[in-house]
Amino acid sequence: MPTTILCVAEKPSIAKAVANHLGQRVTTHNVQGATYNKNYEFDYNFNYGPWGQCKVIFTSVAGHIMGSDFDIRYKNWGSCQPQELFDARINTFVAEDKRAIAENIKRQARYAKALYIWTDCDREGEHIGGEIRDLAVESNARIQVMRAKFSNIERAHVVQAANRPIALDERQVNAVSARIELDLRIGSSFTRMQTLSLKSMIDHLQEIKAISYGTCQFPTLGFIVDRYFRVRNFVPETFWKLQVIHKRDGINVNFNWKRVHLFDRMIVTILFERCIAAKVAKVTKLQTKPTSKWKPLPLTTVELQKCGSRFLRLDSQRVMKVAEDLYTKGYISYPRTETDQFDAGIDLHVIIQKQTEDDRWGPFAQGLIDSAFSRPRNGRNNDQAHPPIHPVNYVAPHGLNDEEKRVYEFVVRRFLACCSEDAKGESSTVELTYGPETFTASGLIVLQRNYLDVYPYDKWESSRQLPRFTLGETFTPNEAKMTDGKTSPPGYLTEPELIALMDVNGIGTDATMAEHIAKIKERAYVTTRPRSGQAAEYGDDDGATPAARGGGRGRGRGRGRGGRGAGAAGRGQTTGVQEFIPTTLGTALIKGYDDLGFEPSLSKPFLRKEMEVHMRAICAGTKTKHDVVHETLEKYQEMYMRTVARLDVLKLSFRKYVLGEQDVQP
Repeated sequence: MPTTILCVAEKPSIAKAVANHLGQRVTTHNVQGATYNKNYEFDYNFNYGPWGQCKVIFTSVAGHIMGSDFDIRYKNWGSCQPQELFDARINTFVAEDKRAIAENIKRQARYAKALYIWTDCDREGEHIGGEIRDLAVESNARIQVMRAKFSNIERAHVVQAANRPIALDERQVNAVSARIELDLRIGSSFTRMQTLSLKSMIDHLQEIKAISYGTCQFPTLGFIVDRYFRVRNFVPETFWKLQVIHKRDGINVNFNWKRVHLFDRMIVTILFERCIAAKVAKVTKLQTKPTSKWKPLPLTTVELQKCGSRFLRLDSQRVMKVAEDLYTKGYISYPRTETDQFDAGIDLHVIIQKQTEDDRWGPFAQGLIDSAFSRPRNGRNNDQAHPPIHPVNYVAPHGLNDEEKRVYEFVVRRFLACCSEDAKGESSTVELTYGPETFTASGLIVLQRNYLDVYPYDKWESSRQLPRFTLGETFTPNEAKMTDGKTSPPGYLTEPELIALMDVNGIGTDATMAEHIAKIKERAYVTTRPRSGQAAEYGDDDGATPAARGGGRGRGRGRGRGGRGAGAAGRGQTTGVQEFIPTTLGTALIKGYDDLGFEPSLSKPFLRKEMEVHMRAICAGTKTKHDVVHETLEKYQEMYMRTVARLDVLKLSFRKYVLGEQDVQP
């Protein structure tokens, strides 16, 4: 009787795809009670140790199988004080909607020699693999447990992974277990405290079930509120600057002041008058040199989310859902990766060759194959689990829906751009002295577009070529003027900016950032709106983007007539990029925690960043799950008790920002 190997994937689509790659004759069986999960049965000869020719049962789960919650006596919010949840007993159980899937795994494991786990190769996938392992061992204590290491479901890659099983990484399993416990205990304690203490104050204004707290939610919300108040509290300052204009060979050349601008009108006036008194300007430096615009780095999850919002008009959560669908269909590699460098062993030419049949970028891909290929740049990150996101197979546009087309096209173009040459150009600079001051003018000629021909998301255009100047020559400028302007506030935070802040501050992982952003929108802590593509007048109560720099009144010689400039541009077309505006509820929560004055603050990223460092330490084996959970809960429990002791500060914040009461002081 042949050996039976039970293979379990994280998603039904992955199970189906891998089974059809490995099996020549695959029989499909329904799983009772699980509509979307199937058991695929086939024979396969594993090129691995003792397995050899085996009967394979390939099935799947649908994400996490297990759930965690407090013991029944803590379920009712009135049954205990919220702080008791820091120590309350937690039960782990098969989730109600996953019971049929769990029973199928236990039933199939009973007669299997080995369990072969095919979950995604990231921290979360490792934990799901641990859940599958625990169910299988419960049914068959002697079952051997291995896992497949793979990053896409292209057939050759799947066959290679099938014959090279590795051990499940118990450290990653423990890291996720620690995170789940901490999120449950901390989130539940603070959520119950906030809801029981504050919800009654605003029930007459809005219907909300709970005022939730999350260790990632609040720092994410904090970034948005901080930027909001930077914009609202911004006080514009007037500055003054000098400019020289000279016409030569029919070209008006604008020379910009090396000091840029100053905030003292009298000093700028004196300097301007000295320039005028000098009458002639002298060319003191000429420079022409080659320059380049670097091609993009290989694509990571964070970069995909930022570019999705900026270029594809898809928010981070949506772009990840579309990327996941493209992955499960076998068109792109695994879309959750921190790696921005391709291993030397990957044959990139094979991947490029598959794109040559496309009408849009096929000729460019063929050019790379023929002679134009250049090794992709290496970034600084390698998660040792997955390569950068790249196309795996070609799919024609008619095989995809609109969102899939946009994401797939971006992934392909980004990959081809990575394999191309940098754009090449020539920059020229003329520097002159005019009285005591220095002014410069620059020009750019793009000589070879290279990667820009396939990657329209980057812009690098030739400016007007500078006319010929001679080192040491003198001339009388056609125009010299002194203008004023006002400093501009920053814009409200956009999703690409928020993701970048979350990334650098360790808030969530590349796989969870989109979920945290979606959560604060779902909780009605923030709203989004399209950012205006053109600046709005400063002081607009609608919070539009900042006033344009420069413009304003001018004085000078020649044709510099002055008058009002562009300092009060109106609202223009939207860009498609969303910007975040905190609601009164979100503002009240963050400002309330800020007013508590705790260091570190619960609204800032430092505590969560430290927690993520601890998770990595568990994965590295330098800390244990028990130690991390104990240390982290001690810190948050202390913060909880200090917060409860000063609940009046949070209530004052709600009165000020939600209820709109005036003259409320903490």
